[in-house]
Amino acid sequence: TERIGFWIDLDDAYLTLTNEYIESVWWSLRQIWDKGQLYQGHKVVPYCPRCGTALSSHEVALGYRDVEDPAVYVRLPVGFDGTAVAHRGVDQAPAAPLEPGDALLVWTTTPWTLITNAAVAANAEITYVRARPAGAGDGGEVLVLAKDLVERVLGEGAEVLNEFSGATLAGVAYEPPFTYISDYGERGHTVLEAEFVTTGEGTGLVHTAIAFGEDDFRLGERYGITLQNPVLLDGTFDERVSDFAGQNVKEADAGIVDALTVSGKLFRSEAYEHAYPHCWRCETPLLYYAKASWYLRTTDVRERMLAANEQITWYPPHIKDGRFGKWLEGNVDWALSRERYWGTPLPIWECTAEDCEERFCAGSIAELSERAGAVPDDLHRPFIDEVIVPCENCGGEMRRVSEVIDAWYDSGAMPFAQFHHPFADDDRFEERFPADFICEAIDQTRGWFYSLLAESVLLFDAPAYRNCVCLGLILDPEGQKMSKSRGNVVEPTEVISEHGADALRWYYLTTQQPWAGYRFSVETVGESVRQFLLTLWNTYAFWVLYANADGVDPAHPPLAAGQGPASAEATTGHGVRANKDSDQDGAPSVGNSLDRWILSRLQATIAEARERLDEFDSTSAGQAIATFVDELSNWYVRLSRRRFWDGDPAALGTLRHCLIETAALLAPFIPFMADAIYLNLAARDGAGGEIPDSVHLLDYPAVDPGAIDQALESTMGVARRTVELGRAARAQGGVKVRQPLARAVIVATDEERGSIQALGELVASELNVKELEFVAEASELASYEVKPNYRSLGPRFGKQMPQVAAAVEALDPDSVRSAIAEERELGISIEGADHTLAAEDFMLVMEPLDGYRVETDAGRAVAVALELDDDLLREGKAREIVHAVQGARRDAGFEVSDRIGLSLGGDASLIDAAKAHEAYVSGETLAETVVYLDSDLESPPTDTSDRTQTSRADIDGLQLAIGIKRS
Repeated sequence: TERIGFWIDLDDAYLTLTNEYIESVWWSLRQIWDKGQLYQGHKVVPYCPRCGTALSSHEVALGYRDVEDPAVYVRLPVGFDGTAVAHRGVDQAPAAPLEPGDALLVWTTTPWTLITNAAVAANAEITYVRARPAGAGDGGEVLVLAKDLVERVLGEGAEVLNEFSGATLAGVAYEPPFTYISDYGERGHTVLEAEFVTTGEGTGLVHTAIAFGEDDFRLGERYGITLQNPVLLDGTFDERVSDFAGQNVKEADAGIVDALTVSGKLFRSEAYEHAYPHCWRCETPLLYYAKASWYLRTTDVRERMLAANEQITWYPPHIKDGRFGKWLEGNVDWALSRERYWGTPLPIWECTAEDCEERFCAGSIAELSERAGAVPDDLHRPFIDEVIVPCENCGGEMRRVSEVIDAWYDSGAMPFAQFHHPFADDDRFEERFPADFICEAIDQTRGWFYSLLAESVLLFDAPAYRNCVCLGLILDPEGQKMSKSRGNVVEPTEVISEHGADALRWYYLTTQQPWAGYRFSVETVGESVRQFLLTLWNTYAFWVLYANADGVDPAHPPLAAGQGPASAEATTGHGVRANKDSDQDGAPSVGNSLDRWILSRLQATIAEARERLDEFDSTSAGQAIATFVDELSNWYVRLSRRRFWDGDPAALGTLRHCLIETAALLAPFIPFMADAIYLNLAARDGAGGEIPDSVHLLDYPAVDPGAIDQALESTMGVARRTVELGRAARAQGGVKVRQPLARAVIVATDEERGSIQALGELVASELNVKELEFVAEASELASYEVKPNYRSLGPRFGKQMPQVAAAVEALDPDSVRSAIAEERELGISIEGADHTLAAEDFMLVMEPLDGYRVETDAGRAVAVALELDDDLLREGKAREIVHAVQGARRDAGFEVSDRIGLSLGGDASLIDAAKAHEAYVSGETLAETVVYLDSDLESPPTDTSDRTQTSRADIDGLQLAIGIKRS
């Protein structure tokens, strides 16, 4: 938690096991008790035999696993008294069209429940049939099942003898699959009508075991079926099931299938893969088990929970009415009690007298103390179980029920219980309820998200949170769930050790929307380091390098243009206010369009980051900041290198301000690097004021309207796109950026031309061309050929494609370009038949004019002249020499401000270029002297004093010898 920079109050964490927390939980249960919404009932509940406790519906949702169980089709011969169908307990029931020897065919994926088969359920609205399996012949067995399932169950070619409604089956008696237990009441082992029966799977006749299914239990109550449960709390059969006594019910499936085979009742058995609920704690398969339990009557507030859900903003939005909303719509009462030893005790005392039904629910320690006289220091078991309360009804003893409560209720109580509400004299609950937002993974829609909402509605008739960020799950690179058994688990500490906590955080927060889930790979985390964090750090290191070279006093860092001492207070000692003209205090104007542009881009980034984070969209916010860092590094810094070289205070101050503001923007994303940058750059201001000791103590950056220059941003945007196209054209032509070219020809509208010309010196410098020319149409830079799109035309014309291709290539390219732009169709004639072609049927192939290379994009185009004369070649070589010398300086460990003596030798053309551009070479390399040597490269430069560093470089196959020494 600490290593990853997770912002959480570990010093004041709440603990659900404290007496204060438990007392608040007791208070909440008393409120619900007084409303009649806490009750004890007998229901079929999901039950874990290993843990020995029932699970709530939202706990069950956490533990589904795909398993393979035996699915069995079982024959249940119908019972007859002579030739009449036996209809026990059915008044005036119609006679079912069944005959002796017929058998009901039922289906189940839990063979162990057949031990206590009590009835068969049929839907009165479904059509049933008597049918013989495929290939059975005239004397084959006759089975009863739903008409829609005959072919699926009995096979293609099954013979249907007659059909009838499910209502006619009501009351039909049958022979049960087992006879270990026979006392199920008058309607036991007969067909019962039930609306829940469908024909989605099985046979349309549902085996019913009253003690082991919710629908079964309700059906048994409706028809008065006697409840029989031979399964003990540990999940084994009791002694009544003699052949399987003491055996775990799930493990008994195979033996039960064998017994059905021996008795002749098994029609078919097959493997069935399905999602089956398991205990989310111990992974034991759950049993649906009829038992007494305490419930919260959440069905009473279903509509109020749905209304409260409408007040919550969900991320992603579809969870509100989808996964979570559907869960609320299908809400059932919350099974609250647990047969565990450890947990918050259920604060209910019951009278032990046989004829007294008095109960008492304690809502506070004081109330319990008043009734019982003494309360233990620890409210947990076993101490709380020793508390005896006198019965006010009969004078007898009241003892606490043995159960504790569902731990999820403790979790849902945290908004109030962590503050010991309502007992503590503390305003924090009122101040913080409901929470601004909560954040957890999608599996908590039926866990914590639900428990928070259910309790807050039961108690306060309000949602517990305003916003919910619902995270996706983390999968491996192939999209598989991570698990130790698969061997695809990634240890977080290993990733953090390799790449750092900031890299891991940046990956999770910005790669994609957090609710979309992740296919995690360590390599992708490494990419986040290379693509963003190194760019940021190198930009910061660049400022440090030149600030140190220029002797910037960290106590008095340079201010950007427009920032005078009087405005320091307004920017908390580390800000920059860019002014288009001049500051009211007489500070100089910004003057440099790059400064004004990057400061304006900073404001746009701040605005977008704040807007996106307000919407809990960390991904888009982070990506916006990453774009700004790229602009700062690869445009502002790159284009301002000369100014930094010259120690321009405006450039140093502007970059420093941008880095500090960027650190503040990034603080929630990469807290460690952000703080490191901030603490080094945000020194005390010249007025002696103090700054916060951490970037995390700052307010999040706010937009400075005075620094916004949208017109300049638009102009710079046009210039940047022009440079990108021109550089792409150079790359296509195979010409290095350091090689000057004569001209670039730009396709631009009048408005775009004005923008480019306003920054013409910058554009020409970035493209490394001597002049810029403008044309109105891309056609002036290239010719076009029309080609057919075989992908769209091939399937349409087939063998006629050669003729189609010839016809398309004969079309006038300008006409085709115009038709495509206007989305018009064009006609061609093939073998006497006319055909119309749409824009997608054509491909326009551009051929640049001789001597040029063109790059186009979305109607824009830039062409660069590739022809090189001797002057351009010499200048290009001079630039390569500078690049090589700078590399030698760096390799020798020279500081950027070190003046040098330079010696050059090597190929004659290189020496000629250096001499022709000596002022440029010496100026760029800080060479106070330049000495030219002979071209003998077998020996180093002639000056071999200890201070001289020698090296060699290869420039396009030409050799250069370099000697440098500090002046």
